[in-house]
Amino acid sequence: MNLPKNTSFNDRQSAAAAAKQAMLAKFKPKPTVTDPLLEERRAQKAAELERLRAERAELREAKRLAAAEAAARKAEEDAITAEARELALRAEQKAARDARYAARKQRRK
Repeated sequence: MNLPKNTSFNDRQSAAAAAKQAMLAKFKPKPTVTDPLLEERRAQKAAELERLRAERAELREAKRLAAAEAAARKAEEDAITAEARELALRAEQKAARDARYAARKQRRK
């Protein structure tokens, strides 16, 4: 053992206690430095997030309105197309009926 000469039990015990205190001090949390602009930066970040959310909400609303308009236009076009088909069918049926009536009249003569 390489102990310094003339060390008593009390000297060794106090040295061990001092070493233990030094180890504990090493693991203590360090005092933090708070940034004076931290709250301002947080407020700016929150405002930016709110602005982005509002922009995204406006975009979603615009897309929803555009989709609703497109659906309404498509429904109107479908209704017009269906009406045109119905009119064409009726005209075709009327022409066929008129042809039958004309053929019947021809047979009577």
